[in-house]
Amino acid sequence: MTATATTDSVVRFRPMHTQISDDDPDLFVVGRPEVGEFIEVPGVGMAAIRRLDAGHRIRDVEEWLAEKHDAEVDLSEFVDDLIDVGFVASIDGENIPDPYPKLRPHLPWLTASNTGWLFGKIAKAAYAVLILATVVTLFQRPDLVPGYRDFWWGDYIGLCVLVNTVLFSLAVTLHELSHLVAARSLGAPARISFATRLHHLVVQTDVTAVWAVPRRQRYRVYLSGLLCDLALVCGAILVNAYARPGALVERLLAALAVTVVMSMALQAHVYMRTDLYFVLLDLLRCRNLFHDGLAYARHLARRSGHRLLPRVVGAPGIDPTADFSARERRAVRLYAVAVVVGSTVALAGFIAYGLPIVVHGVLAAARAMGGGGLLATVDAGLLILVEGALQVLFLVTFHRRHRHRLPRLLGGRRPAPTGAVSGAG
Repeated sequence: MTATATTDSVVRFRPMHTQISDDDPDLFVVGRPEVGEFIEVPGVGMAAIRRLDAGHRIRDVEEWLAEKHDAEVDLSEFVDDLIDVGFVASIDGENIPDPYPKLRPHLPWLTASNTGWLFGKIAKAAYAVLILATVVTLFQRPDLVPGYRDFWWGDYIGLCVLVNTVLFSLAVTLHELSHLVAARSLGAPARISFATRLHHLVVQTDVTAVWAVPRRQRYRVYLSGLLCDLALVCGAILVNAYARPGALVERLLAALAVTVVMSMALQAHVYMRTDLYFVLLDLLRCRNLFHDGLAYARHLARRSGHRLLPRVVGAPGIDPTADFSARERRAVRLYAVAVVVGSTVALAGFIAYGLPIVVHGVLAAARAMGGGGLLATVDAGLLILVEGALQVLFLVTFHRRHRHRLPRLLGGRRPAPTGAVSGAG
């Protein structure tokens, strides 16, 4: 049975990181970077935590707060809340079980001392030169601009898909490693894992611990993956333009470039907590941007539907942002605009790349199955095998991450909303 705090209790906390909030100097960010759990407390709460951790009884700290800060605080309830988030180590000498599993960060040998140079001035200058050289090259050689035809670099559809999947997997690995290295360069732990976003199978890096660093440094973590993608595309184009590596390697590099470009376009889906979503989260300084933005979007949709079809669509009700501050209301509305713009960009990417690739692949596979010989039939089977394996991996990942919700879903009850891991990828 877990210990409960009383007014005579003495509380000890686990090691925690504390800093003044970037959003409000009257608030403090308190958390455990190793498990990715953070909360914000007012100055009185921070003073109470420090006083309690010094060994004072809850009753004595309450009296001290009343005298020094003119604040009446129920610290027993406050401590119970801190127990729930795993901050309390013991009460009256009785150890409190840690609710979080002890997970080691991936690649722990990466530290700020051996990764910081990747984000220094010299590295930034090198990235700028790489991008500038690519832009100049594409003006001179527009035929090197990645196009959907580059995806199909050979005559066998299944083989192309298999090899491109391997190339894309390597690119995704580098993308996520970039997030991990960026987090580690700031002294924050991180872990890479599979996850799902709607119907997409994704690889993500849990970088929740970056809440322990200032906001202006967090952008490094969020944008490092896209910078890596851009470097891969630029590198592939420049090698093909100047190194002339041979026909097969040239086609494979072009295929790599187009697959990475398509993945970069997907980052515009800011309603799926992509890298750019977390950039917006910090730029707009809105803690619950996703859910608030979704509620506002639903309100707008219902309001528009009611105006067009008043007999079919009911009245929209109260604006969910009505009680927000002017800053928060502006942030939510800007996010709604970003969702529309981002979806438009992603849709344009699908029309330019995804749709033609799918149409070409389906037609080619149909021709092969219709009498293309043994090799063509085997190749079509390879295509089915690769796509089937990806779908199985999606289902396994979805089950592992959501199995605690499945019984409630199957039982017909709607699950309570749960928070998402702060990952980027």
